[in-house]
Amino acid sequence: MITAIQPPISYGRTAQSGFITTATDLDPYSYQVGYGNRFATEAIPGTLPQGRNTPQKCKYDLFSEQLNGTPFVSARASQQHAWFYRIRPSVAHRPVTTSVDNPNLVASFAATNPSTKFLARDQSWGAFPIPEESDPVDFVQGIKTIGGHGDAMSKEGLAVHAYTANRSMGKTAFCNNDGDFLILPQHGRLDIQTEFGHLMVRPGELVVIPAGIRFKVELPDGTARGYIQEIFGAHFELPELGPVGSNGMAMPRDFEYPVASFDVDQTVWTIVVKLAGRLFEYEQEHTPFDVVAWHGNYAPYKYATEKFVNSATVEKEQSDPSIYCVLMAKSKTAGVALTELLVFTPRWSVTTNSFRPPYYHRNVCTELMGMVYGDWKGSATLLEPGGLTYEPSLMPHGESYERWSEATTTELVPERVNENTLAFMLHISGHIALTDYALEKSGTLHEIQANFWDGFDSGFTKHIDQIDRDLASAGLGGLRRPEKTKEANELDSEIMKR
Repeated sequence: MITAIQPPISYGRTAQSGFITTATDLDPYSYQVGYGNRFATEAIPGTLPQGRNTPQKCKYDLFSEQLNGTPFVSARASQQHAWFYRIRPSVAHRPVTTSVDNPNLVASFAATNPSTKFLARDQSWGAFPIPEESDPVDFVQGIKTIGGHGDAMSKEGLAVHAYTANRSMGKTAFCNNDGDFLILPQHGRLDIQTEFGHLMVRPGELVVIPAGIRFKVELPDGTARGYIQEIFGAHFELPELGPVGSNGMAMPRDFEYPVASFDVDQTVWTIVVKLAGRLFEYEQEHTPFDVVAWHGNYAPYKYATEKFVNSATVEKEQSDPSIYCVLMAKSKTAGVALTELLVFTPRWSVTTNSFRPPYYHRNVCTELMGMVYGDWKGSATLLEPGGLTYEPSLMPHGESYERWSEATTTELVPERVNENTLAFMLHISGHIALTDYALEKSGTLHEIQANFWDGFDSGFTKHIDQIDRDLASAGLGGLRRPEKTKEANELDSEIMKR
């Protein structure tokens, strides 16, 4: 005989649902949290089928539809997909036609492409201009490719874009079939509606929209500008923490995912598709945003960079910039990242007997830096909010002689750096080809200062006497040799006087 269990007399409470964020004045939407989770969300309770994905008949006569972000035979740990339960299936649309191409979009960066160039010198751009009110431009029309490597056709490589816009997309949605978008707003919020739900993304946040997801962008602040990194054939992921341990850097619980939201709209919509860098379009007599419920782990998400947990040296030396990595993507070469997104946020600098500015460097990776807000203290290149800098792979870069002189003689005390500033770096493993737009059409490319590096003084030669004494004490011959010519000794004397 089974009898009911009588609960003990106690005090407490049981959660009635999972954690959902709370809406704010700047962001009216709520979110699920947790990077890479397998979410389940319903706009109407009880919509999701239990124990199966494709019942003979879905509740409310909805259509089941799967979106795959990885091949079926991928390892379980890397599988990414989602199931939709929607009012109409995505296939219900009119024939696909060629759209009006965006002439500033590039998806192939081969050396043979006449619209791109590989350059072995640094470049910098001022803020990319926002269109005039008389020239309405939406998010898709306002994407301009700055550079990249590889190509979308082979699903290997990436592209870096800037975007500027002054018009919302209305009843047009966009679907990027070439790769994942990582979007960093610099000016103006993006109100993004996706098949998975809504995301409001402000400057200081980033949003990732994986390939194949339809979305539209509204501009609640009227105009917008920002940056996009697009990766072909890979997905963004959190970096390994290594000795940092289980906490720190970008923490999984701070990534926010939309909850299910649907519209009932049977008017005409236009869907623009990007494939191999070209734009296509089709019409349908219903909204693409009609998903009543969904579950899975292939979904858009956003992250607020002020939540990043900085790690740095607390006594001496410099850490490598990889400690500022928020997200990365793997290349097809084992152990080599395709790209890493690094963010530079306010922190303390407290090292002693250490050179604190960025050291002189020849990096196997290409470095592209942008700024969302604030002032960048670098002395060699001009970086301003809305602009960009470019350092080619393995080319030398670093601070000015004046900055070096200051940093090697100043008294070192604990100080705040990057206060009220947000800058970022795209740390890219391959060579980057720059586009015609970046080099000829943007109107914001800064002139190269031909004599900038001419002022470096060689302090070494001022210490010849001490060096000779040190060499002699080690039983070695000095730098000054008796057999040196009179002219050579006179030249040394002149150098030491400088």
